[in-house]
Amino acid sequence: MWIDTHCHLDAHEFGTQSLDVAAQAAEAGVSTIVAMAVERGNFAAVASLAAGAPNVRYALGIHPICIPQARDEDLEALRDAVRAALGDPNFVGIGEIGLDFFIPMLCEPAMREKQQRFLREQLRIARDFALPVMMHVRRSQDQVLKHLRQIRPPAGIAHAFNGSFQQAQNFIDLGFHLGFGGAMTFTRALQIRRLATELPLAAIVLETDSPDIAPAWIHPGRNTPDQLPAIGAALAGLRGLGVDELREAVHRNTLAAIPRLADRPPQVA
Repeated sequence: MWIDTHCHLDAHEFGTQSLDVAAQAAEAGVSTIVAMAVERGNFAAVASLAAGAPNVRYALGIHPICIPQARDEDLEALRDAVRAALGDPNFVGIGEIGLDFFIPMLCEPAMREKQQRFLREQLRIARDFALPVMMHVRRSQDQVLKHLRQIRPPAGIAHAFNGSFQQAQNFIDLGFHLGFGGAMTFTRALQIRRLATELPLAAIVLETDSPDIAPAWIHPGRNTPDQLPAIGAALAGLRGLGVDELREAVHRNTLAAIPRLADRPPQVA
């Protein structure tokens, strides 16, 4: 069973086709898709998608790219939404949250401070409710690690990981898993491919980040969760493993990273 640990299934690129996209993924062998919220305005959308598709689960959070428009009351709304979602078996964690120090506007001093304030409060929510976090760490690995050391959620994933081996080990030491997807399918992505090949297999989970980060064979087209089996096969090839062995290992890793997935077993396609 393949699990896509990170997808934006309600993104505008999918239009009205989100449920069809989920169904196509199930037919391809993707038993679970974790749909990420990015702002208060789409909390209900990801929950609704999960209610409408047997292979979709969801996380709630405020993405760093959405921080410029976010208001402080959105954090309290998130806490309330998480509390209300705890009884929903489709709800699995806090995400997508984190820091982004790549986009110039987000690197301005006031916005850096706001990002970090929102991250810390969302980490507190994860800690308070014993939930894993799905982290955006673009150009910000060390800063994210600093906050994780101070406010310790029980588990999580550093999504689209592209840091150093030392940073990877620091996340692993905190009990985190590292997400790999379409980027590692490009032969020119030497660092990501080295990480995917040489890091402990027990630390790795798979993702598509659909509709973004399309793998090499469909780039620059729209990415979809049904690409995950081929992405997994690419990782197996890099590591010299059989696809079944790789899939089983990554499945175990994913349940460790997102424990609520184990409470409701993934749907078999």
